[in-house]
Amino acid sequence: MSLHQIMYISTVVGTVTPQECAEVAQLSAVNNQRDDVTGLLLFNSRRFLQVLEGPRDAVERIFARIYDDPRHRAVVKLREGTIETREFGQWTMAYDDPARPSNSLKDKVAALLERAGPSTRAHFIGSADLHRSAAR
Repeated sequence: MSLHQIMYISTVVGTVTPQECAEVAQLSAVNNQRDDVTGLLLFNSRRFLQVLEGPRDAVERIFARIYDDPRHRAVVKLREGTIETREFGQWTMAYDDPARPSNSLKDKVAALLERAGPSTRAHFIGSADLHRSAAR
């Protein structure tokens, strides 16, 4: 069975607190499990970088909801296409809290991205480096 994947980046409108972002990530994890969608979300207080993967209709529906969400602006699809296997296993929504960034964020992201393609790895490793630098 082939799966669909969308990677996007967007800029936050106004201020989203780390607590609000964590709440959205937790709710997304519940909804994504229901819809058989997996992925990874990074938020650095300014930008969201996310990959969604799963059944095409579910991934497209979630992306459309994000695109129309007033908390996002400048939503840009970095990649969209068919994948044969999930790059994020059973992670319904992996997330790192920018208020308490992990010292090992790069390592955590690298571990999640072990099965990901080179382009996906490059986007997230680069964002994790920027995220970690901004937290210092």
